[in-house]
Amino acid sequence: MPVYNPNQSFNFKILKKGPHAARLGSLQTPHGLIKTPAFIFCATKAAMKSLTIEQLKTSDTQIILSNTYHLMLQPGAESVEKQGGLQKFTGWHGPMLTDSGGFQIFSLGHGNIADEIKGRGMPNRSKTLLEITEEGARFRSYINGKEYLLTPAESMRIQRLLGADLIVVLDECTPYHVEKSYTQASMERSHRWALQSLNAYLAHDNGKQKLYGIVQGGVYPDLRKISAEFISDHPFFGHAVGGSLGAEKQEMYDVIASTMSHLSKDRPVHLLGIGGIEDIFQGVLQGIDTFDCVHPTRIARHGGALVKPWNRLDNHKREHLNLRNSQYKLDLNPIEPDCACTTCANHTRGYLHHLLKTEIFLGFTLIAQHNAFFMNNLMKQIRYALEQNIFLELFNSWGFQQKP
Repeated sequence: MPVYNPNQSFNFKILKKGPHAARLGSLQTPHGLIKTPAFIFCATKAAMKSLTIEQLKTSDTQIILSNTYHLMLQPGAESVEKQGGLQKFTGWHGPMLTDSGGFQIFSLGHGNIADEIKGRGMPNRSKTLLEITEEGARFRSYINGKEYLLTPAESMRIQRLLGADLIVVLDECTPYHVEKSYTQASMERSHRWALQSLNAYLAHDNGKQKLYGIVQGGVYPDLRKISAEFISDHPFFGHAVGGSLGAEKQEMYDVIASTMSHLSKDRPVHLLGIGGIEDIFQGVLQGIDTFDCVHPTRIARHGGALVKPWNRLDNHKREHLNLRNSQYKLDLNPIEPDCACTTCANHTRGYLHHLLKTEIFLGFTLIAQHNAFFMNNLMKQIRYALEQNIFLELFNSWGFQQKP
């Protein structure tokens, strides 16, 4: 794995254009080169829940992310900075990204962000968000109840101390079921926060980090256009597509396409919090360069093993096998017969089923290792297909249909 090179500047190159808006690229950082399209794994609290850094490396992971919100509360950004920054703190010496904290403030304040951003409603739970004002987001720590105010400048200060290569502006993530008037007001406030974030970043820019601006606007094409053009008009290194993306997949793809049509074409584009297999294929087709999602490791903790369409047995609509199911109790096959990961090389579905049923943590780790390898291998296939001009053939072989 590359080590930190303070003399290496940031650079994004589009190496080849593919069908529609798809593109093959490279994103250079001081901690190494990221070949794009790429998947970013979520080490939310500066650690993967079921994988070691070494296992991430052996799975050919290029980049991971950690969360500003959680790390500002525990152990604290100052503590991480005193221990050498995130790369040294975690033992991961490759590229890293941190988000701004706004996403998690909204999530823990109002419910399950993955559900709400995608329009599936908010479950009842303790709310920690106290208020959102022009100044920032005031919230109560879920750890000890202490009150905090996260402003754009404070988010930049925390991310500077954490030391990730790529950082993002503070924004508000609006849920799906809000009126357009609130979505617009929130978007405009997020734009003001973006400028405050940019100014705070530029005031301390030492060349070790680059800032992404976030496009908001909910499901409304006119708001997405305004937001995309606003972010494009300011000197952010990259773009991130955030906020509510709709109630179902087709609406999400439409929102992404609408957003991408108004963004500068020479900057890297990250899609926040989306990482389903079909979503990645559709996103690449629209010109997305990087994705992040907890999905691969989260489903592993519930027995879900990602598989290609031709290796699915129990439910062809799912992208994974549920190895908790009794049908796998005596199954002598690996998760996938055509997979080169260490889990598939050494263990059967039957053994993994046994580990899950007896609640032995090794089961979660082995499945997570397969899922990490699977995602990285998927991105390798996509990059190869773009390089060889066969992306649509790969797209079709996975059983997906191009969305208009």
